[in-house]
Amino acid sequence: MHIFRVLAKVLGLLLHVLKGWWTIRRHFPQMDAAAQQREVEAWSKQVLVVLGITLRVRGSMPAHGPLLLVSNHISWLDIAVVHAAGYCRFVSKSEIKHWPLVGTLATGVGTLYIERAKRRDAMRVVHHMAEHLQAGEVVAVFPEGTTSDGRGVLPFHANLFQAAISSQVPVLPMALRFVDARTGVPHDGPRFVGDDTLFGSLWRTLSANNIAAEVAYGQPQHADGRDRRTWARDLQRAVEELHQFR
Repeated sequence: MHIFRVLAKVLGLLLHVLKGWWTIRRHFPQMDAAAQQREVEAWSKQVLVVLGITLRVRGSMPAHGPLLLVSNHISWLDIAVVHAAGYCRFVSKSEIKHWPLVGTLATGVGTLYIERAKRRDAMRVVHHMAEHLQAGEVVAVFPEGTTSDGRGVLPFHANLFQAAISSQVPVLPMALRFVDARTGVPHDGPRFVGDDTLFGSLWRTLSANNIAAEVAYGQPQHADGRDRRTWARDLQRAVEELHQFR
């Protein structure tokens, strides 16, 4: 019976992804920005429902930007979790743009892509981030630059913080965790780090029960004269503190 439950989740997830793809291709051009954002939030919440994952949120994100959101990074599922808690425009690695179906979804919701292998591309992305921040948007980044096992926070790369400094906008620290919904113990199902494969991580997630995705928002910070490296270290500590919440 367990395998049938997993297969039902697989089918439900595939159908939901196809629904999102169709919505972006067919309906997004007729929607205004607010309607698109509501659709993204609703779609992301349903992803978690399909996977049987409970969303828990502590604190809140401001209803409007301009704001740079920074978080630790654990899984391919993180973007859906963050969007389910509140819409933002993500900065993500350029490879995602070319993934089947997922690339269309990511591009459709306004993702900004960075070519991590090219150092100079960071400045191009900082410029585009600043444009969106100055337009009053919420932009989100994973400044660790890679995923971790979810039990701690890796050092933050500072380059993208220049967008917030140049635009004179606040940064909101946020922490992500996946835990057993009953015990609060970290759950490795959605983990996607090291030798983990996307298929393996997806299968563990689909096979598991009682996963909770926990989001904790901190307090917005302004640069207050700090350079991007100093600010990155301070924000890393803020995310580490949020990551310890129970």
